[in-house]
Amino acid sequence: MATIFINQDNFYHNLNQIALKTGSIDKIAMVLKDNAYGHGLVLMGRLASNFGIKHAVVKNHAEAEQIKTLFQTVLVLGDRAVRDEICTYAVNTLGDIERAEEGAKVELKVDTGMHRNGIAMQEVECALERIGERQLDLVGVMTHFRSADAMGSELFWQQKQFVSAKEKVRKAGFENVRFHSHNSAAILRAGTFTEDLVRVGIAAYGYNELPEPFEAVPLKPVMKLTAKRVAARRLKKGERVGYGGDFTASKEMTVSTYDLGYGDGWCRGDSKNPYITAEGLPVLGRVSMDFIVLESEKEEVVIMENAQKAAKQFGTISYEITTALSKDIERIVV
Repeated sequence: MATIFINQDNFYHNLNQIALKTGSIDKIAMVLKDNAYGHGLVLMGRLASNFGIKHAVVKNHAEAEQIKTLFQTVLVLGDRAVRDEICTYAVNTLGDIERAEEGAKVELKVDTGMHRNGIAMQEVECALERIGERQLDLVGVMTHFRSADAMGSELFWQQKQFVSAKEKVRKAGFENVRFHSHNSAAILRAGTFTEDLVRVGIAAYGYNELPEPFEAVPLKPVMKLTAKRVAARRLKKGERVGYGGDFTASKEMTVSTYDLGYGDGWCRGDSKNPYITAEGLPVLGRVSMDFIVLESEKEEVVIMENAQKAAKQFGTISYEITTALSKDIERIVV
């Protein structure tokens, strides 16, 4: 099977860049949801913990159980809130508050304008009241920005809304509450940082998705994807390769199949506009479930070493490229 190599030095470089923005690694919450954006949940959790990161963010309780011993706090974004010494739970609706187990640690998510999840601004007072009445432990208050990676005033509008939400929390008498709103894009463009926590995802894995006018914070991709040769053959001019015979040899050439396909989470793409690997080799014909074909005799080839560049070829984003990769692919730290 293909192999994913995780570059520890690049990962730590990225975390250092974020720490320069926050002023302290203690304010970094490592987002490890969805198998750490495809990099490996437990593996990246251990690397982050070894670096000194004390906080993590995951998708559900099942993910939390795998890494909770590594961190002081683990924020669970999408599960029912239950009593737990380490885990805190995002509450997105008034119903979440009613379903929460008494004594659970919760973090109130406020909808400041993204309109995806979160308590509406006009419901914040009611939510705080019910949190108190149900004897839940309010640990944090959070929001999520919809346009932090775009020019314009929307980020500042949402930040102003969040300031209003903070005032409501304080007015309601809650103390020792951590406030956090910044994602990767927001912290990368921030000139100052005064909140208690930043939820860092894609930036820690090496990608800055901000457009050119913003400061180019130097980040390094953490993941490299390789594939091993399965078989090789000599093609005559005019012979065709793979399903549908979409590729026709224009000359005599040696081609090899490599052990990577859409069954492993690699994009099938368009054979008429073939993906070009990190070594400059175009994929020949259609991607199969388990194989691709390249004009190469190498035992191992580098398919991707920068998901952002790969994503541009497929017309998508780096997040989709990395998170789609199968959990069964071996991941090795270098």
